[in-house]
Amino acid sequence: MSNSQEHKRETTTVLSFIEKPVLKWFAEKLPPFFTPDILTIIGIVGSLLTGLGYFLSLKSDYYLWLASFGLLVNWFGDSLDGTVARFRHIERPKYGFFIDHTLDSVSMVLIGIGVGLSPYARFDFVLLALVSYLLISILVYIKTFVHGVFKISYYGFGPTEVRLFIVFVNTIVFYFGAGNSVIFGMELSIIDLASLFFALVLFGFFISSVWLEGKELKKIDEKNLINKN
Repeated sequence: MSNSQEHKRETTTVLSFIEKPVLKWFAEKLPPFFTPDILTIIGIVGSLLTGLGYFLSLKSDYYLWLASFGLLVNWFGDSLDGTVARFRHIERPKYGFFIDHTLDSVSMVLIGIGVGLSPYARFDFVLLALVSYLLISILVYIKTFVHGVFKISYYGFGPTEVRLFIVFVNTIVFYFGAGNSVIFGMELSIIDLASLFFALVLFGFFISSVWLEGKELKKIDEKNLINKN
């Protein structure tokens, strides 16, 4: 077993070659006022702006740009709080791990509720996507405790890629509309389809990971038990 002070971070995505140098540059240039706590708050504010933008899109499609801007603000705060702490050598492993990842879940809930309240998506499909994301988050945290490795990217995709995908969908919806596809008698928008796809992929990944990980850990524990006896 591991704990928050011992775990290693593994974050390798298709955009890491761009993102990591950018984050390093920001960490070097940001004034002292931008503490990890301030950056964490900025991340939450970004999520709130995104959720608010989606909700206000009931009045005008132009608020989708507010939603996308909120994702940029969220990326800035969420990606830099830990980076700045490590760069300045002011890490607080237990506090940082607890606050950062607790508020990450709050951020996703704020964004998910906003999308669900927008005129472009079915609330039930968005909730399915949100639940699947939270399940994956729980899985990541448990695996961090078991293996001592914090891994938030899979198959080259992590939070930054997801944010960019959402911004891309927002842009498509603004210029071309949400569209309507009739599937099994239901009219579904592009966001409905994206939410359903997102949910199915993450649910599948969660179930398969729990099954495979459980089998592997069972073998390890049984082997250790045999050696102990």
